[in-house]
Amino acid sequence: MLNPSGHDPSQSYEQGVGKLTGSEHPPVNYHGYAACTAGAFYREPELAGRHRSVLLLLRGDFKQARNAFRVLKAHGCFVGISFKESGTHQIADQLAHPGRLALFRELAANADLCLASTPELVPLYASVSRQVVQIPTPYPIDLEGWDFSLPPSERRGIFIGTREFDVPSRNHLLALAAVRTLSENITVIGSGPRTLRLIKTLGFPADQLNVSPRLGYPDYLRLMARCRIVLQFDQSFVPGQVAGDAAMCGIPTIGGNGAIERLICPWLHGHGRTFSELIRLTRQILHDDAFYEQQILTMRKAALESISFASVREQLARCFPGATRSPG
Repeated sequence: MLNPSGHDPSQSYEQGVGKLTGSEHPPVNYHGYAACTAGAFYREPELAGRHRSVLLLLRGDFKQARNAFRVLKAHGCFVGISFKESGTHQIADQLAHPGRLALFRELAANADLCLASTPELVPLYASVSRQVVQIPTPYPIDLEGWDFSLPPSERRGIFIGTREFDVPSRNHLLALAAVRTLSENITVIGSGPRTLRLIKTLGFPADQLNVSPRLGYPDYLRLMARCRIVLQFDQSFVPGQVAGDAAMCGIPTIGGNGAIERLICPWLHGHGRTFSELIRLTRQILHDDAFYEQQILTMRKAALESISFASVREQLARCFPGATRSPG
């Protein structure tokens, strides 16, 4: 994986993924592509050029990506490309500038492969390239030490999944307002004075709402794991990190239309369902233990088949030369 001049430091998974700490980026989302194949995540093209195959992430104005692409090809690498931020609103923002759109088309046409982390990106890549694959972002749910789930009897209330109040398609305030009358404990991640004022304006009873500051990834998962369900109304068509996080906690996620929730929560995702339907499902899963347990089993089976490290590694191996190593 190469994110040229990105913010995340270089990180190797050649010796495995290790244990979850707060100091390194967890092996999830786009880092997961590198982690599940015992690869590495880089900022510098020269370091990435030592590998046989590289997935190059597009970000910013794409000029760094174009320069990196040339370096990788000079090293003889097989180069795939993918957007680092791939919600539909993020893609629209990135490609709104003619210069960036032209650079994207150049890179997609010359790359050996275009990888779509969501179904919605396939037509965009296919408009330029004939070599397009759709592969979800992986999560280490099949690795020892990465199960954060608690017994169902120890789970309480609703975790509101998305944290971006300022992105309209996330529908964060709508989700919070909808659960206002459910008489359930609500946990939400909120930061900044404006966000806290918005939450306060909804008028939740003091004993119903837990507003947590932003947490490191291990503490964030432990907080999520104490809840019975994860709810979001996100309509951004993102890869679905919140759903992937919930899968590691063994918790069904209701609502969002991301790629992962559509794969692992077929009866609960928000694609094609109204918000009223989602609240009805929320009530059912909160109070019907048999239905709840059924959703947990469905999610676990589907997640192992689609987003586990073993599953995604097998998918990557079909199209990236050398992408067959297991991180152990």
